[in-house]
Amino acid sequence: MSAPVDTQPLLSIRNLTTSFRVDGQWRSVVENLSFDVGAGETVAVVGESGSGKSVTALSAMRLLPQANSRTEGEILFGGHNLLTLPEDQMRHLRGNELAMIFQEPMTSLNPVLTIGFQIGETLKYHRGLDPQAARAESLRILERVRIPGAARRLDDYPHQLSGGMRQRVMIAMSLACRPHLLIADEPTTALDVTIQAEILELIKLLQEEEGMAVIFITHDMGIVAETADRVVVMLKGKKVEEGETAALFRAPQHPYSRALLAAVPRLGAMRDEVVPKPFAIIDPQTGQPVPPPQCDLSVDASEKPLLEVKNLVTSFDVRSGLFASVTARVHAVENVSFDLRAGETLALVGESGCGKSTTGRSVLRLVEPRSGQVLFDGDNVGELDKEGLRRARQNMQMIFQDPFASLNPRKSVGAAIAEPIIVHGLADAEEAREQVAELLRRVGLSPDMADRYPHEFSGGQRQRLCIARALALKPKMIVADEAVSALDVSIKAQVVNLMMELQAEMGLAYLFISHDMAVVERVSHRVAVMYLGEIVEIGPRQSVINNPAHPYTRKLMAAVPVPDPERRSMRRGLSLTEIPSPLRPVGFVPPVRQWRDLGGGHLVMDADPTA
Repeated sequence: MSAPVDTQPLLSIRNLTTSFRVDGQWRSVVENLSFDVGAGETVAVVGESGSGKSVTALSAMRLLPQANSRTEGEILFGGHNLLTLPEDQMRHLRGNELAMIFQEPMTSLNPVLTIGFQIGETLKYHRGLDPQAARAESLRILERVRIPGAARRLDDYPHQLSGGMRQRVMIAMSLACRPHLLIADEPTTALDVTIQAEILELIKLLQEEEGMAVIFITHDMGIVAETADRVVVMLKGKKVEEGETAALFRAPQHPYSRALLAAVPRLGAMRDEVVPKPFAIIDPQTGQPVPPPQCDLSVDASEKPLLEVKNLVTSFDVRSGLFASVTARVHAVENVSFDLRAGETLALVGESGCGKSTTGRSVLRLVEPRSGQVLFDGDNVGELDKEGLRRARQNMQMIFQDPFASLNPRKSVGAAIAEPIIVHGLADAEEAREQVAELLRRVGLSPDMADRYPHEFSGGQRQRLCIARALALKPKMIVADEAVSALDVSIKAQVVNLMMELQAEMGLAYLFISHDMAVVERVSHRVAVMYLGEIVEIGPRQSVINNPAHPYTRKLMAAVPVPDPERRSMRRGLSLTEIPSPLRPVGFVPPVRQWRDLGGGHLVMDADPTA
C-alpha cells in the first residue's frame, strides 16, 4: 500500500505535552511531540514501555483522567483542536470519526454482556439504529471481521471466545461506525503468532476497504516493517527519530533506533548455528555494540537425561447439572513424552490452549497429571510425598509469564528472594541477605534494590527479580513459562542473554515455553511443537525450524513477522477457522498416533491431531 498523495494531514499533533500529577508535582510523560497522519496512511509509533506511546494515543482520544492529567499543545483533526472541544462534541467524534483498539480485549469487553449487545450499543448510540437494525448490523460487522459462525457468536459472552476472536470483536466495535482514523494500541502483543498474523492482515484488509488511516502503537519492529508507511520512534516521552519505514530500517540515525532494530530476533538468523547463541546488543545511549556473553552451550547427547516425561496425560473435569456430575473433560495434555539433559534447552511451542503451560505445571506437579510418569534426576515425581516433593522442587523452579503477578506487592523484593532460601532451611536470615545481594548482582541489579517493592521496578527488572528468585535454591532445571513474551524487544534480548549466561555457568536445563519462534530459534537446542495437547513434531532446533515437516509447524513458521519493509505488500490471507476445542466427552479415548522418524532425533506425527 503506497503512502497517500493528499498533502493535507488527517491528524496533526503539534507540540503535545502530557503530564501527570505525582506527589503534588506535575511530571511530563510526553514532551513536545509532533507528527502528522495522512488519509489512508499507516504511521507506527514505536518505543519501549514507558516511552509515552499509549499516553499519546489516550491524549488524542481525550481518555486521560482530568483529575490528575494535563495535556498541552494541539491535536488537529477535521479542522478542530481536539484538546479544546466540548466533551459532548468529543464524545460524538469518538466512534464516529476516531476509534481505538486497546491492548487487552478481555479487560475492554464487559464480561456480563453478550458480544452482540456490546456492538449494538455502539450502533444505537452513534447511528441511532433501533434494536433489530442494530442486531442485523452487528452480525454484518462480525462477518466483516471474519468471525466464523458470526450469527451464533452474537449471543456469546467474551469468556467464550479465544483471545484472537475477542480482539476481532474489539476491531468490529471500533469499526462499527466506519471511522476515518483507527488507533491500534499494541493490539497483538498478547496474541499467538498465528493469531497476530491474522489480526494484522484483517486491519490491512479493512483499511483498504474503508480508506482508513491507522496509528499503530507497538514495540515489535517486525510488525512495523510489515504494516507501516512511516515510523515515529519515541524514547522517554520524546520523539527521537521519524521517517519512511524503508529508510529507517535501512539506515537508522538515532542510537536508540539502531538498538531497537539490532535487538529484533530474526527467524533464520541461526540457520547455520548448531548451539544457541546470545543476542548481539547495541547500547541505546551510545549506539555502540555491546559484546555478548561468551557462553559454551554445547550439550553431551550421550549423557543421561535429567528429566524424563513419559506418556503424560493431564485433563480437567467439567461439571454441570444439579449434582455437579462430570459431563466432559478438557484434555489439556495428551500422551506427551520427551526428555531434557543438564545444560540443555527444550522449547515447547504452540498457540494458547495447546497445553504448553499445563505440561510445565504438570512436570512440577503444580497441577496433578491424570496418568503418565515424570522422572527427575532418577526420582518418580508422581510418587513423592509432600516432603519429598518439597525437596525435589529445590532443583525444579519456575519463572512465570507475568512477573508482577508472581511477586507479592506487599513484600520487598529482597524478602521475596530470601523466602525460599529460609523456608528450605538453607541459610539463616543474615546469610540469606548476603545471598540475595549476590543473586541481585548475578541478574544485573544492584544489591541496594533489595528493600524496594515490585511496583518500583520496570517490567524487565521484575523479570530479572523472578529469575533471581528461581536461582535462589540453585536448581538444576527451570521451567520458563513465556518468561520473555511480554517484554520490550531490547529488554527481551538482555533477559535472554542473561538466561543463557546463567545456563552456561550453572549447567541449568530449561524447559522454555513460548510462542515466539524467532526467540525459540535463538535459545533452544531442541524444539517440541504442541497442538491440542499433543506434541506433533519434535527434534533438534536446526532440523525442526529449517525443515518443518508437520503442517501446523509450517503454519507457525509462516506467521512470524519479519523485520523487512519489502514484505509490506505481501498478503497472508485470512483463516476462517478456529483451533478445535480440547473438550472431550467422558470416556474419550484418543486415537493411536503414528510417527515418522526423519533422522537425527527429528520425529513428526502422521495422524491428524484433530481426529
